[in-house]
Amino acid sequence: MTAVDPQQLRTFVTVARLGSFSDAARELGYTQSAVSQQIAALEADLGTALLVRRPVGPTAAGQRLLEHAAPLLVRLAAARADVARLAGAPSARLVLGATPLAVGAELGRALGEVRREYPGAEVEVRILGHDALPAQVATGDLDLALVDGLAAPSDPLPLPEVGPLTTVAVDERPLAVALPAGHPLAGRTGLALADLSAARWLDAPDLAPGAARLRAATGVDGFRPAARYCGTDLHGLLALIATGHGLALLPEPAGAGVGAGADGVTYVPVAAPRLVHRTELLHGSLPEGPAALLARLLAG
Repeated sequence: MTAVDPQQLRTFVTVARLGSFSDAARELGYTQSAVSQQIAALEADLGTALLVRRPVGPTAAGQRLLEHAAPLLVRLAAARADVARLAGAPSARLVLGATPLAVGAELGRALGEVRREYPGAEVEVRILGHDALPAQVATGDLDLALVDGLAAPSDPLPLPEVGPLTTVAVDERPLAVALPAGHPLAGRTGLALADLSAARWLDAPDLAPGAARLRAATGVDGFRPAARYCGTDLHGLLALIATGHGLALLPEPAGAGVGAGADGVTYVPVAAPRLVHRTELLHGSLPEGPAALLARLLAG
């Protein structure tokens, strides 16, 4: 068996994702015949069928190859992007990705300093979900990213392995349970998460830790979501909390604990287990320029 051709692997992933040879050909800019030939060559190389033709879908072997293919293709793209960054001229453009709760005043002040140092810089901030950011930094779609999440004090965030990225902690804040102002627990000075395993929780994967993460952190079953919230708009999530649709675990805002906020949500600190809301900066190699300056400011 020879080494797997990356282009054949990319074509296979595209066909499997779209469930169509013709649709894959259009997306990749090939003829349908060329796509069929690449899949046939990959199957001959691996000595097994990877796709069922009618309807188009992965075989058991194809499904297993898909599990390997995604990280392999990301690592290949990451290697290409990393070398290009080192070999290329400094860029006057800065593209920062961030999870919604990682954006704050510190970032605003740092971007202001970057603009003063590089007045002609093009700055773009993209608000994305947690899962998308590491790979996009590795492959060069983003210069750097701010990612937040749940962690034990001083522990790193559990991030996927996508390439040789630098990870720097930039912030740790207390966590709190966000609940409606009239909730029976709103007056507590602290809450143990394990005691809330039977409560109604909102599943908001782009904003707050999900049920699996809460179960892992507490060692307690439960935390069944009452509703799912898809998106990165914190105001929408708070509106659902305020009107009794469920709880969420969020970073404790300034002034929490002094009555209800203007949004009708009260924040009660998490007393147990010992957890924090952690924000980390991710970046690859950064030639001198706006992105490198922003990385230094945030890390400092």
